Amino acid sequence: MLWELRQYHIRDGKKQEWVELMEREIIPFQVSKGMVILGSFTGEEDEHIYIWLRRFENESERERLYQEVYESDHWKNNIGPKIPDLMDREKISVTRLEPTGLSPMQ
Repeated sequence: MLWELRQYHIRDGKKQEWVELMEREIIPFQVSKGMVILGSFTGEEDEHIYIWLRRFENESERERLYQEVYESDHWKNNIGPKIPDLMDREKISVTRLEPTGLSPMQ
């Protein structure tokens, strides 16, 4: 398994709009394409933090799903244009993770 921890910086005053976009559009769309999303979180004390976790079987699945999602007309025309007003793309942090031997998330 391959894991992705994605951390975003949400623009001032846009936390609720961002969460709504994620929960109503982005996550359902990605799941419909086959992405496995294990959780999404906001910062308890920092309103600018949004974190989510995705899982892939392997690198080839990750590449295929990235293409199906991010190269789709729906993403490019409907979802993608909404993002820059809500989230600072220059501050995206993506950490690829490997579970340890005893991790329950295998």
